[in-house]
Amino acid sequence: MVGVFEFVLLIFSLSFHECAHAWMASRLGDQTARMQGRVTLNPMNHVDPIGTLIFPAIAIFGPMIGIGMFAGLLIGWAKPTPVITRNFKRIVRDDNLTTLAGPFSNMAIVLAAFIVLAVISIAAPGGHEMVLDTFFENTLNMDAPATVEALQAFVLIAILAIEVNLSLFVFNLIPIPPLDGSHLVRNMLPYNAVQVYDRIPMWVSYLLMIFLGRYIMDLFIAPLHALVGLGLKLV
Repeated sequence: MVGVFEFVLLIFSLSFHECAHAWMASRLGDQTARMQGRVTLNPMNHVDPIGTLIFPAIAIFGPMIGIGMFAGLLIGWAKPTPVITRNFKRIVRDDNLTTLAGPFSNMAIVLAAFIVLAVISIAAPGGHEMVLDTFFENTLNMDAPATVEALQAFVLIAILAIEVNLSLFVFNLIPIPPLDGSHLVRNMLPYNAVQVYDRIPMWVSYLLMIFLGRYIMDLFIAPLHALVGLGLKLV
C-alpha cells in the first residue's frame, strides 16, 4: 500500500513541478510551454516513460521482486518544460526564476502537507502521537477502529508527500544536466565554460544523476527529514 501511495504522489509531484516551470515562464513572457499545454496538473502532459514511470516503479516496487539497487530513491523526472529564454525581458534573472519555480513548488507541497499534519496533531484526539508514530514508522495500525485507521492513512499520505517532495527538491538542485541545478550553474559560468558544460554527453549526465545523485541526496535528506520531525514534535 505504501508503495502505491509513493508512486501516485511522485507522479503528481513531478506534474506539479513541471506545471510550475511552465506557469512561471508564462508569467515572465515565454508562452512556449503554455501553448504546448504544459500549464496543467494532468500527468499525461508531463510524463516521461522512463523518468516518470519505469525508473520510479523499479525504485519503489523493485525490492518486492529482488531488484534493490535503486531502493529508497523517491525520485524521477518528467518531460523537460520547453523554455525559449529570448522571450524573457531579463534573460538570466527570468531563466533562474523559471528554474527555481520547479523545486520550490515541491517545497510548497511539503509546507502544505506539514500544515495538514500540524492541524491533525492539534485538533484530532490522540493526533499528536498518531502523527509522530506514523512519521517515524511509515506504517498503519490495522487493528485501529475504522475512523482512526482512515485518519492514520491520511496522515501517512501527508508524510509520504513530504518525503517525496523533499527528495525531488534536493535532487533537482543537483548541478548535473539536465536537472534544474545545472541551469542555475550554467547562468553563472563565463562563456567558454558554458561551451564545455553544454558538451557533457546526455548519457554521462543520466549516470551521474542516478548514481552520484544518491550520495549527494543522502547528505541533505536526513537533516531535512529530521528538521520536519522536530517541527512535528514541537506542534
